[in-house]
Amino acid sequence: MSEFLKITIDLLNGFLSSVFLFIFTLLLSIPLGLLFSLGSMSKIKPLKYLIKILIWVLRGTPLLLQIFVIFYVPGLLFNFQWPEIITKFEWFNNTFSTRFIAALITFIINYAAYFSEIFRGGIESISKGQYEAGQVLGMTKREIFFKVILLQVIKRIIPPMSNEIITLIKDTALANVIAVSELMFRARLQLLNGLIWPIFYAGLFYLLFNGLVSLILSKTEKKLEYFRV
Repeated sequence: MSEFLKITIDLLNGFLSSVFLFIFTLLLSIPLGLLFSLGSMSKIKPLKYLIKILIWVLRGTPLLLQIFVIFYVPGLLFNFQWPEIITKFEWFNNTFSTRFIAALITFIINYAAYFSEIFRGGIESISKGQYEAGQVLGMTKREIFFKVILLQVIKRIIPPMSNEIITLIKDTALANVIAVSELMFRARLQLLNGLIWPIFYAGLFYLLFNGLVSLILSKTEKKLEYFRV
């Protein structure tokens, strides 16, 4: 097997870890972001201000710092040790390591904060007349929100959400600071062997994946064109 092929396979394994980090973050941060946005608009003031402060901290500090805090601070302050995930599958152990889980938790919380502000802006952009119209029709507040408001909110927030999703793809590279074996971590290891081209080769992986995700988001936005709001 040629050196190029070996490095390509190694980078593909790292890219797979990056994709898993991206997908799990997206699937879990979006619903959490919706909960954050509802909490920040809550009439319960202690909850409202607590969520707002949390969002302010998460959006106001570097993601890199947050990764360090989540991974190292619990051990320093509370002697907490991240549990090891050990199975008979070496690939699974390497991919879903304790470092990967710590990075994933950080990404979910961080992006939930950003998504919450997008949700909040979308929800507040809907006119109060639509809430009143739903009440006149005898709909409950839950039905109005999920059957009328949320669908329109989704249409309005697709463009800003797309920007954050594209940023998330590139931000997965930050996980390598705690030695998560993702794409950039694998590419940087090749620098120790005096090879620089794998770094640019890894950039091509990100570029192609960004293109694919952008295409999917574009098609999703077009499918929602019937919401002319």
